[in-house]
Amino acid sequence: MDAIFRGVRVVPVLTIEREADAVPLARALARGGLKLLEVTLRTPAAPKAIAAIAREVPEVVVGAGTVLRDADVARAKAAGARFLVSPGLTQELAAAGLASELPYLPGVVTPSEVILARDLGFSLLKFYPAAGAGGVATLRNYALVFAGTAFCPTGGVSAENAGDYLALPNVPMVGGSWMVPAAALAAGDWDAIAAEARRAAAC
Repeated sequence: MDAIFRGVRVVPVLTIEREADAVPLARALARGGLKLLEVTLRTPAAPKAIAAIAREVPEVVVGAGTVLRDADVARAKAAGARFLVSPGLTQELAAAGLASELPYLPGVVTPSEVILARDLGFSLLKFYPAAGAGGVATLRNYALVFAGTAFCPTGGVSAENAGDYLALPNVPMVGGSWMVPAAALAAGDWDAIAAEARRAAAC
């Protein structure tokens, strides 16, 4: 976990509709300084996209997001994902994630969910949906009561507020998709995405 995430401050959260976009997109983000990528399992293309990035872009670390069930853990690992991210947490999903031996970030929102995740042995958690759950103010309060627990907020994180999250003592990194504008992705404008990645990497 520490080896993969050490020094990472911004994680691109990617929803890839076309497998052909995966490798040039990963290369553009890496060129801009973002070398840890989360590909969400929201599309049929996602497993092949993860596999292509893992195979052809060795300079990046690619993981799988939107892991919702045991089968997703198996699919992600088979594709070559090096970490897992879920929007929530169940006992069964936690067991599957831990059994995979991959770094796993379960999602939480409420204090009860944070306590459950801590009891299961997790200390780095996804906070989702950040904007809808109080954002910076909520995480500032969590820092007061959940010592030793770190959060990666996603959902509503943007170029405008990423710095506010990263200024918190319990937020080592944020996740978002703002550095991959939909129009640039659709057009295959990899230079524009690399430029956005450079700006995001400077957060």
